Amino acid sequence: MLEVAEKALVIVPTYNEKENIRALINAVLAQHEQIEMLIVDDNSPDGTSQIVDDIGRTNSRVHLLRRPGKMGLGTAYRDGFAWALARPEYELIFEMDADFSHDPTHIPQFLEAAKTADFVLGSRYLNGNVTIIDWPMSRLVLSYAANVYARIVTGLKLWDATGGFKCFHRRVLAAIDLNDVRSNGYAFQIEMSFRASRKGFKWVEIPIVFSDRTHGTSKMSKGIVREAILMVPRLRWWAMVGRL
Repeated sequence: MLEVAEKALVIVPTYNEKENIRALINAVLAQHEQIEMLIVDDNSPDGTSQIVDDIGRTNSRVHLLRRPGKMGLGTAYRDGFAWALARPEYELIFEMDADFSHDPTHIPQFLEAAKTADFVLGSRYLNGNVTIIDWPMSRLVLSYAANVYARIVTGLKLWDATGGFKCFHRRVLAAIDLNDVRSNGYAFQIEMSFRASRKGFKWVEIPIVFSDRTHGTSKMSKGIVREAILMVPRLRWWAMVGRL
């Protein structure tokens, strides 16, 4: 899975995830002894960062990056990527949600797939099969339609371009100008995959089972949906004019 000298880093952005974070850390670290975690917390008023800080004092595999306020998913991942790239021991760098919608037991599948791909995407819609549990039909239709839209407009042949359970080799992130990444909501996932693909990196999708959160509240908003709708044709245009 991982070479002896290599480590994997799982980056998890958080905002008010105190009900999930301790159990999530335990579940992720149990998947492989060379996995570490970076929690990027946006000054959660519920004390999420304090829980992580307490865990990190006794577990060297857990790291905390505190940010001054709620700054968005995309900037959280960009800050987390920069943190990881500054530390050469991390060869594989994951994106993962804090609410257990991404099942940590899928991590070994990512590690295996990363042996033959530059980046790996966990797919909820691989080959047209829907593997989502407990979503209302309205959200499922919106999500599936968003992926069809992204596939048609960008030409990116991904079944789940909006999915947020991913694993990158560090060379992929190092090749992307993270300061030029414009998306900050769920469009960030489309943009990162599109940029990596344009750089010529090889990707693979693997099936995952996605479950709706049981604690906390969803961060989805109309603004996030609007950003994704507008960003997709913008990415296609940037590619056409040679900006990417």
